Amino acid sequence: MKKYGVRTVVKGVSMEVSQGEIVGFLGPNGAGKTTSFYMITGQIVPNEGRIFIDDDELTGLPMYKRSQKGVGYLPQEASVFRKMSVEDNIMSVMEMTQMTREQREARLEQLIDEFNLSKVRKSLGIQLSGGERRRCEIARALAVDPKFILLDEPFAGVDPIAVEDIQYIIAKLKFRNIGVIITDHNVGETLAITDRAYLLYEGTILQEGTPEQLAADDDVRTKYLGSGFRLKRSVSVERARKEAEAEAAARAAAAEAAAAPAPEPAPEPVPEDVPMEDPANEEASE
Repeated sequence: MKKYGVRTVVKGVSMEVSQGEIVGFLGPNGAGKTTSFYMITGQIVPNEGRIFIDDDELTGLPMYKRSQKGVGYLPQEASVFRKMSVEDNIMSVMEMTQMTREQREARLEQLIDEFNLSKVRKSLGIQLSGGERRRCEIARALAVDPKFILLDEPFAGVDPIAVEDIQYIIAKLKFRNIGVIITDHNVGETLAITDRAYLLYEGTILQEGTPEQLAADDDVRTKYLGSGFRLKRSVSVERARKEAEAEAAARAAAAEAAAAPAPEPAPEPVPEDVPMEDPANEEASE
């Protein structure tokens, strides 16, 4: 719960997110979703209620300590370091970990490749397009292996052509067993990739369910989605799923090959018996 003076803006909101799922946190302006979201990230302190990750309570922790517990956060505003290269943006967060230099460099190369940042790895943050900036920010957030990541308006400021790219990147997080919470005013783009969503209205949860359930709910349509809303699922989730399955199969095959015993060396060939000449016969023939 959160109050400002006599006005209660969030009234007993309760939600749960598991690793490996994408959950939307939606609602009209003034519904309390941003306040609730910021209470999870640690930017706002609740008047009542508690926040946990597994059995660890996060309620009184600042943002950086929540990050150490496994909660990543990507703000709506550009958070890329504008005067640092893409490489340095990603490396900067790993400097505060216990990783060795070799581990940091290997992790950097993995993220550069995974998020298709090779062509801009030396570019400064200020030089990136909206989609490139988002990819850099997400790669940086993943550099410390979070269990959960909270995305605040991930589709804001992104060109329409880059929306599917961002959806695909978010879907990949799901198949890396990362729990994702999204709050965004672009409801169509958000519901296209979420497993579930919570809809806040006037400080409480009006409805919770799959995108299909929300889209079919008359009350949800009346108060938020509108009668003309049409749910269109993104192909990015299926694409990410197939790629994750292929990668898992390749890893399993490699592990099986590594664990297989080395083949035994071939036995030495046994020479065939060669008849020996009798010396007596040789003398007799002479």
